[in-house]
Amino acid sequence: MGQVSVSINNHRYTLACRDGEEDRLLGLAKLLDNKVRTLTARLGQVGENKLMLMSALLIADEFEETRTELQGIKDGKIPIDESETAAKLAELLDGMSETIEVLADELENA
Repeated sequence: MGQVSVSINNHRYTLACRDGEEDRLLGLAKLLDNKVRTLTARLGQVGENKLMLMSALLIADEFEETRTELQGIKDGKIPIDESETAAKLAELLDGMSETIEVLADELENA
């Protein structure tokens, strides 16, 4: 089992992950840190739990929009010229799903 140390809003967290997924987890943590920092810049420090929750909701909203768009593509409601677009959306959807799982774990441990 792999382990990585990440920094979210200047707080260090050590997280476990499957072997070989360390770089992906670091990337997801960077995405989350960017969301938290963006919120902090707009709102100030409103508490770690609230920042994590708000970041999770923003990412969940992006996830839902992407999922809806992907479903529209699958259903033929949104035309696409290249299958590459659908593959990119599916990859984004997978990444957002993993990010939400990381956020959920962080909120449970906060």
